[in-house]
Amino acid sequence: MNDIKSVARGFSGKPRFLQLVFVDIDGIAKGMEVPIGRYEEVITEGISFDGSSIPGFQGIEDSDLTFKADPNTYVEVPWEGVAKIFGYIYKGKKPYYADPRRVLRSVTEELKKEGLTAYIGPEPEFYLFEKNGSWELKLPDGGGYFDLINLDKAREIKRTIAHYMPSFKLIPEVLHHEVGPGQHEIDFRFADALTTADNIIRFKYLVKAVAESYGLYATFMPKPLFGKPGNGMHLHISLWEGNRNIFIGEKGLSEEALYFIGGILEHAKALTAITNPTVNSYKRLVPGYEAPVYISWGYANRSALVRVPAYKGNGARIEYRCPDPSANPYFAFAAVLKAGMDGIKRQIEPFAYVEENVYELDEKKRALLGVDTLPSTLEAALEALRKDKVVKGALGEAYHNFIKYKTKEWRSYQEYLEKTEIPIDTIEITEWELERYFYV
Repeated sequence: MNDIKSVARGFSGKPRFLQLVFVDIDGIAKGMEVPIGRYEEVITEGISFDGSSIPGFQGIEDSDLTFKADPNTYVEVPWEGVAKIFGYIYKGKKPYYADPRRVLRSVTEELKKEGLTAYIGPEPEFYLFEKNGSWELKLPDGGGYFDLINLDKAREIKRTIAHYMPSFKLIPEVLHHEVGPGQHEIDFRFADALTTADNIIRFKYLVKAVAESYGLYATFMPKPLFGKPGNGMHLHISLWEGNRNIFIGEKGLSEEALYFIGGILEHAKALTAITNPTVNSYKRLVPGYEAPVYISWGYANRSALVRVPAYKGNGARIEYRCPDPSANPYFAFAAVLKAGMDGIKRQIEPFAYVEENVYELDEKKRALLGVDTLPSTLEAALEALRKDKVVKGALGEAYHNFIKYKTKEWRSYQEYLEKTEIPIDTIEITEWELERYFYV
């Protein structure tokens, strides 16, 4: 890279190549590069590619797909001669059913027909590790939550990331150290659901690229270290009708906002299969680390699954605290929005209201409050998904690809445990997980 560490200067030439970006079923960025002179072609005609080796896509016997670019997503990488652009995937002349970006657009278009726009602000957390050629992960700093000391390289890295964020259409808002040593968060401005999903993919790329330039690895893996906090991706969600935030009521939250919460709570178990889609995700969702375990909601209660933050003016929103950054953001947003809208449609009253620390309640008290628990494994979450028509419906035909792919993933993990004679219920972080999820 051309001195990415220097915030004073970046690549000044015009892009010579265009990187066509889409995501696989895991939400991992994939793509190809073409000379910049083919820009108009990739928008109008598209570029063909083989989809048989893309996780969760076509079989080898029927694998010809086409990528067509969305010109609204064009950005230029400041430190090298390349531009990036998102788009949509087609099979022949028809939209490809398993294209995650199209799945989310279908849901946002349903909202648009009702005059609504969903805005989402994510909080993706990440760890920084020193490169040492092994899975003995070494932390580059010993800081804790909001620390301003003992940060070593991390302070400069976060500032470099924030400096380059506007080039990727990201507006940085807050930079801070998270609870875990070597763990960090950079919040960026909310946007409509589709733009925010794109922004998460851009943000991951930027964070990893900057970290690499400092000789470090950045990982968004949900739980890279046993005994340390996991990486979450809390989602701040609001619904707008034109310039009016419909989550605002006369005396606090509106009925629509409460019903939206009710929908998320109603479908919470199935949602975890999509918002927390890895084996490793469920080693984050354990008591003791602020990650939600119990299906509940409350005002300003950070132990609840759904929290209503304090707000001023038009800032009414809900915070869904379950998701982690291993989620495919397009699938996750589609599923969460469909669940919330089902709550509005069916007027589902939110249940399990808790203002106390839900972790400190005994089992009897939780039962009285109607507090249930989230799935404790990927297998249990997938079983809940199979039974939930609303959440399944959010993925459309891509559901079949997703459930098949994730069921295979769970079985692979079970085979690894049997082979290595590791207890089936281990909460330790295995090498299998690190090899599979460290680079998400």
